[in-house]
Parts: sequence; structure tokens; C-alpha cells
Amino acid sequence: MLVIGLTGGIGSGKTAVSDAFQRRGIPVIDTDILARELVKPGQPALAEIVGTFGSACLDPSGTLNRSYLRQTVFADPAQRRRLEAILHPRIRQTLAERLATLTASYCLVVVPLLTETAMADLFHRILVVDIPEDVQVQRVMTRDHVDKAHARRILRAQATRAQRLALAHDVLDNSDSLREMDDQVAALHEKYLALSTEGGQ
Repeated sequence: MLVIGLTGGIGSGKTAVSDAFQRRGIPVIDTDILARELVKPGQPALAEIVGTFGSACLDPSGTLNRSYLRQTVFADPAQRRRLEAILHPRIRQTLAERLATLTASYCLVVVPLLTETAMADLFHRILVVDIPEDVQVQRVMTRDHVDKAHARRILRAQATRAQRLALAHDVLDNSDSLREMDDQVAALHEKYLALSTEGGQ
């Protein structure tokens, strides 16, 4: 089965693109959802996070306090690497298990931080959802109700647009309308179906 890794910067529209593939019957695995499953109460990853970052990582109900943890790791690259060391091996293992259950011609795996997490080896092809940085900033400001300075700080914490594009086998320009995006998905869908039957990449 052909496995496509889908990535893009914050605000680029990855969810809209993956939804468009899903409407065409293509299975989609979102690694953000896998990560949330891995840190539910009772999961070993949550216990390790609390052991590493302290009980302030939990809210009163015993679930992960995402806001606190995000602020902790966002401010300190070393702390972020500690969190990644806990989560990424588990995400890879869970992803491999999910992929093994699929029988489709091809599937899509959404990895928001694919460039930053050295997961490219898991995929036959990488599809980058790309938009200009100024459009990205505006979308983040609107979606997350933050100011421009905060939006730019988030962008600086991620891989650059150039770094993402350097990994891309395919690029979807998502700076225009939803109709234009869907047309590009339709063309990529046909391409991936053809590649899956050829067994090529």
C-alpha cells in the first residue's frame, strides 16, 4: 500500500485537504489524534510525562493539561525534545500498527511536524500543503484569536517553508479557494491511485 505523508505549517489547511481525500474514500490517519490517544488517563505515556514535567501537567480531573505543557515546551527547546522522546517512538509504533490493518490502494497520514520529527522514512511520498507566510499568519491570527507577533512566534518554532518544500514529492498550493484546493486533491488522488497500481513512487 502506498503511504502518503501529509504535512504543512500551522494554518495551511491540512485538515481541509485530508478531509477532501477522505471524501474520496481514502483512509486518513492523523498523528495528532494518535498522540491524544496516547496521553489519555491510564496510558504509560501520560505517567512518563508527569514523571518528567511534574504533576502540574495534570488538571484536577487527572487529564493532561495541554495548555500548561504547551507553554512549558514551547519556551524551551530542550524540554520540547524531552516530550518528543516520550511521544514520538510511541506514535511511530501505533502508526505502524494502524497501517498494518488497512487494505486500501493508498492512505494518507497527517503529520503536522513531519519535517521536525524525522518521520519521513515512514512514507513513500510526502505531500506538502503550502501557503505564503503572510497568508499563514493571517489565518493563525483569525483561527486562534492571537496577535501578529504571537502568530509569528508559532511559525518560528516550526520548520521553515523552505525546509518543508525540500522534502516534498508533491505540493498543494492552498492559498486560493476551497474549490481550487479540491481540484488539486482530485488530480493528486488520480495520481496516487495510478502509482499504487504501478507499485511505483
